[in-house]
Amino acid sequence: MAIYMTSDASAFNRIRAWLNKRCGMHYPEKKQELLLQRLMHVCETQEFSNLFELANALENPDLRELHSQVIDAASTNHTYFFREPQVLDYFRDFILPTLNKEDVRIWSAAASTGDEAYTIAMIATEAKGMEWARNNLSILGTDINKQVIAHAELAIYRRTAIEHTADDIVKRYFESVGDGQYRVNKQIRNLCTFRNMNLKTAPYPFIRLFDVVFCRNVLYYFDEVHQQEIIENIYDATQDGGWLLTSVTTTLRHLKTRWINVGAGIYRKDINHVY
Repeated sequence: MAIYMTSDASAFNRIRAWLNKRCGMHYPEKKQELLLQRLMHVCETQEFSNLFELANALENPDLRELHSQVIDAASTNHTYFFREPQVLDYFRDFILPTLNKEDVRIWSAAASTGDEAYTIAMIATEAKGMEWARNNLSILGTDINKQVIAHAELAIYRRTAIEHTADDIVKRYFESVGDGQYRVNKQIRNLCTFRNMNLKTAPYPFIRLFDVVFCRNVLYYFDEVHQQEIIENIYDATQDGGWLLTSVTTTLRHLKTRWINVGAGIYRKDINHVY
């Protein structure tokens, strides 16, 4: 699919600018084809003839449902359980053993359909036991996309979402609901709460700080300015000595940050918090 008319290209750039202003999303050239496909799908479902009509409609502040649909389309990300095991293994082997306290708070800052938050809950339960998790652990999953938050709360997934999950984990923590679908069991669901949130909007609405924050496979949606703001806002929402886990392919080296790099995709807040 290509943008072959000047008016289409102009409208596409207007929509990109709207997404950047509204929620900080930035689509590099290599991902613009994907965004175009998603926007054309919105045009079809909303019966717009072209991108020009869609761009004009987005300027109407009263069309909130359309605004949400465009944001949801632009932010949808493919995800699955136990994604990027290198980061998850570090969390299990090196971070979890240090969390020997009551009220451990973990934030999945781009939760999508909940796969990551529930994965974290399963790893913690396997490592420390269900009784510990039930009494001490709370996991918050947030995402700008309202549709995926609703999916996360429902916690029903197709087999493809758990194809990287060990069979014994599937048996312990999933229940078959028929038609090739599985639901996360109630004990794990009870450890996780999901909320709609735009990472660009600060200050963040948290009263208590987090011990660990997962912010994976989302920073590439933002330009460098917004990346800087987001990781520093996350820093302020994290306990001294707390952790930030990004994708193994995401580096913060190009950003001015207070986070201390521990390894690929692993960062820590100075435990002494002295600057």
